[in-house]
Amino acid sequence: MSLLTILPSSSSCSPSCLSKNLRYNQKNLIPNVEFRSMSILRRNHRRTLNTISACLRQDTTVWTQAPLTTLTKAAEDLYNISINVSDSPHLISSYTKPGQYIQVKLPEIEKPSFLAIASSPTTSSSNGEFQFLVKSIEGSIAQLLCGLKKGDVVELSSVMGKGFDVNQISPPEKFPSVFIFATGSGISPVRSLIESGFPANKRPDVWLYYGARNLQRMAYQDRFKEWEASGVKVVPVLSQPEDRWDGERGYVQAAFARAKHIFNPLSTGSVLCGQKQMAEEITSLLVAEGVSTEKILKNF
Repeated sequence: MSLLTILPSSSSCSPSCLSKNLRYNQKNLIPNVEFRSMSILRRNHRRTLNTISACLRQDTTVWTQAPLTTLTKAAEDLYNISINVSDSPHLISSYTKPGQYIQVKLPEIEKPSFLAIASSPTTSSSNGEFQFLVKSIEGSIAQLLCGLKKGDVVELSSVMGKGFDVNQISPPEKFPSVFIFATGSGISPVRSLIESGFPANKRPDVWLYYGARNLQRMAYQDRFKEWEASGVKVVPVLSQPEDRWDGERGYVQAAFARAKHIFNPLSTGSVLCGQKQMAEEITSLLVAEGVSTEKILKNF
């Protein structure tokens, strides 16, 4: 290759400039090419290693096959799904905290869906089932799961996540006030918390603010009385209710702010699950009142 062919063409380049460029390229052409080649090789090597690492990480997931036992409609676009894990004691024993989740997929489809376990660890252990509240979204893996029938086989990953660390707001006598907030299908792990023996009845001031668009989209209404009996005051909040609705309207963060609860921030805890903006705004409200962020529990 002629040295002249690698020079940029420019009508403003003077003879002296051309001469300097020629001398520079004669001296540095080979080193520059070698440097660029080595850089490209290093980049390609890094990409190859990253690809191999990603494949290895993906390959480490152990999938356990289990049959679906029940599928019922919980609300509009929401379904209760139960999966039999009685033959998988390693899965049952690894589910120890409300708020933990699992990956669920179909055998012929690689992409999984992440689902929080709705049944409590105790119930799952005694019944040999994992229960889920699944939102059917068009075109998603969740929609395929909601179209299954009893006996259909799914694949489960290991149980994942830290869950709700209720030790942060224990013992109950030191944290008498607990405010729980959930929206949409985010009520699923909250159900697990309430039904796991969470000692609401030992705390005089436990509230659940549960938000949905309307009553048709609100799951677990048949469990509200049971939750109330356990010591949880349930406040349904509807963002687009029917005209006859006389309960709380709007969003849960606004409903909580309107309630003007009186509580000692040093002995108050909270649990959040659901829409991101809700979680952020509730956290800001509680922190502004003096509640420690360590006492605001999330499952992720």
